[in-house]
Order: sequence, then structure tokens, then C-alpha cells
Amino acid sequence: MDRAAVFDVDGTLVDTNHLHVTTWWEAFRQAGHRVPMHAIHRSVGLGSTDLIAHLLGDDRDKDGDAELSAAHTALYAQYFDRLPALADAGRLLRRLHQDGWTVVLATSASGPELSALRRAIDADDAIAATASADDVEEGKPAPEPVEHALELAGVPAERAVFVGDTVWDMRAGSRAGVRCVGVLCGGIPRGDLEEAGAGAVYDDPAHLLASLPNSPLA
Repeated sequence: MDRAAVFDVDGTLVDTNHLHVTTWWEAFRQAGHRVPMHAIHRSVGLGSTDLIAHLLGDDRDKDGDAELSAAHTALYAQYFDRLPALADAGRLLRRLHQDGWTVVLATSASGPELSALRRAIDADDAIAATASADDVEEGKPAPEPVEHALELAGVPAERAVFVGDTVWDMRAGSRAGVRCVGVLCGGIPRGDLEEAGAGAVYDDPAHLLASLPNSPLA
């Protein structure tokens, strides 16, 4: 029977979390908001609207959300031509593909940003499908992105593993009923990932690749 390996992208396969922190911080600063970088870091992985709500609260002037999001997008786009893949990210996806896994990306990125991330990973031959922000009503930590990825793969939850770097990833995967694997390369502590549902935690894609025979992706 087919099995699916579902991957988050930012902070999991591509080393972009701190670029997001910096560009969100600047977008907030330009709009007159003082938001600590550590708080932004803990919010990376949420979709734009959810991230803004998480950091500014539900009583904010929501008319400014679109402008904030657009500012972040414009600032972050400066890095599209040099986004750094994490070590062995592409090799990991290709190895899983060779081992018979259906590899699907589940990400809040879309459009040119998603294209830039895929160029960085450089493993399109191993990626069967992508569940992007454009495909779902609710982003992580809702289960919908992972559930949509499973639909694209044609695989039930019990035959899938979800790999991500944030608590939002682990909560989304857990709510979708899949086994969750955390990676530390996004900067979130091991204990937080385990508390949110990670059954195993690795340093980064290279560590997971080296540990595959004894991992949930064996």
C-alpha cells in the first residue's frame, strides 16, 4: 500500500525562519507596531492573517492586515533568488521517493514564494504534490493542510508521516491523525515540539536522512 511523507517547507527543508522573523519585524515596524523578534519567531509557521492576529490580537485594526502582509511579502521577496536549502534536504526527499514514499509538501507559502522554495530544495523529481495556502480554508495548526496533502497523495492518515519544525506543524499533524516528526533546525526547542505531538525529533534533514533506518520513515 502507498505511504505518504508530508513535509513542511520553511524551517524544515529551507533555512528561512529567521528571514521571516526579520522581514515580519520590519513590516510591523513600518506600520508603527513594536513586536519583539522572539515573539515573531514563535509565530512563524502560521499563515499571514493568523500570524498577525496572534501577535497584535483580535482587537487590532484589521484593515491594516493586508498592508502588513503585502509589506512582509515584498521584503521577503528580496531573498527569493538565494533561499538556502538545509543540508541534505533534497537528498532526503529523493531517498524517500526511491524507497516508495509519496512525498508531498504542506506549506503556507504559495505563488512565487513557493516556486522559490522549490528551486532551493531542487528535488522536484521527488515531489508528487504540494498543498499550499491557496488550497485550504484554514492553515496550521488546523489539520486541513495535512489532510489536503493526504488527499493529494491518496493515502490514509495511518499510512503517513508529517515532518515539521514548529508547534503549529505538530498540532496540525496530530489533529490530522498522522505520526509527527519534528526537526530542530527551525529554532523551536525539542520539548515544545514533543509536547505539541512530535513522536521523534531530529536536528535537521541531514540527521533524519542519516537516521532513516531507525526512524518513523523507515
